[in-house]
Amino acid sequence: MKFAICQELYEDWAWERQCQFSAELGYTGLELAPFTLAEKISDVSAAERQQLRKVAEDHGLQIIGLHWLLAKTEGLHLTTAHQSVRDATADYLIELGEACADFGGDLMVFGSPFQRNLEEGLREDQAYENAAEVFRKVMPIIAERNVRICMEPLTPKETDFVNTCANGVRLIEMVDHPLFVLHQDVKAMLGAETDTLPDLIHRHAEITGHFHVNDTNLLGPGMGETKYEPIMKALVESGYSGWVSVEVFDYSPGCEKIARESIEYLKGVLNSLK
Repeated sequence: MKFAICQELYEDWAWERQCQFSAELGYTGLELAPFTLAEKISDVSAAERQQLRKVAEDHGLQIIGLHWLLAKTEGLHLTTAHQSVRDATADYLIELGEACADFGGDLMVFGSPFQRNLEEGLREDQAYENAAEVFRKVMPIIAERNVRICMEPLTPKETDFVNTCANGVRLIEMVDHPLFVLHQDVKAMLGAETDTLPDLIHRHAEITGHFHVNDTNLLGPGMGETKYEPIMKALVESGYSGWVSVEVFDYSPGCEKIARESIEYLKGVLNSLK
């Protein structure tokens, strides 16, 4: 099992410092939030992408991919009734896919709750059609660079579109592309699902492309009440071989404490299962 961390928690740290510290703790992957690099991904030049990748690799790290894909963007939306906006969204996702490959990554997590919420008056079935249309345009192009999109169910507190793994499966079946897969997030599943996390992990093992770990208190794994023994056990039993990536939303304890305690806890749980 491979451990990564979502690097936006480092906030104002220089890239070299992010890489060095993450590697020292034992992470082997970094998951990038594009807004930490530039206002638009096109503002990050080819030379800058190669330099970011080189620095990471020099520290034994892989930039595994991108998340928060549409965060802090303007004029982009996944489910909107406006064709021109959907077209612009597809174009930008293609740009992100190119950047992801340039960084050395092969996955993009589609969360971006504000850019997928249903507009007033838009029917749910039409929202699914609109979203599927966008992804059908994107997938054949980014697949040429071996980049997949992992659709992330989020809680109803965050969005009203794709709240459960079953909702994610509905969209995946509509898009019908082998590199359009499911993303599972511990906090999101605990906040939206009625089934247990081990059941969900086993049920969707064949289409799960990425996994985020955190706690309902918005901190890292081991920093709240969520017990990870059954979660990690289910991942191992289901044959999951992808990245387990720490994503937190409350940075108040400090990034160093969060990053250190999260991976120490995860490794401890994993070792206890052997």
